[in-house]
Amino acid sequence: MRINELAPTLYNAVLQLEKQVQASSLDAALIHLIKLRASQLNHCAFCVNMHTEEALAGGIDPRKIYLLTVWEESPLFDARERAALAWTESVTLVAETGVPDDAFALVRSEFSETEVAELTVAIATINVWNRIAVSSRTPHR
Repeated sequence: MRINELAPTLYNAVLQLEKQVQASSLDAALIHLIKLRASQLNHCAFCVNMHTEEALAGGIDPRKIYLLTVWEESPLFDARERAALAWTESVTLVAETGVPDDAFALVRSEFSETEVAELTVAIATINVWNRIAVSSRTPHR
């Protein structure tokens, strides 16, 4: 199913949202990690492949990519990345987590209120893309 052709207005609205995320104050490397982790959680092969390639091209340490699924156990991730990844997991898995207060407190300890808002929209946006790619059966390249 080619959603971009079948529902172009809606698809383009998501593209515009993506452009706004890219233009936010968030660091590009952090956005790469958020996108890749959410895509892993959502089992989106297309997005995992794409965001791995983008992260590598963006200069992310390959070891961070290899260890992203076990970021909590790796000293490679700094406190800010850890807070963002915990927030990514909590927001992505909202039906399971309910986005608890401790997750919010952690992300607020590392990010401003505006940055938390931007992180939340960035996470929501990659979740939209994951759902589009998985449900439309988009194969990775």
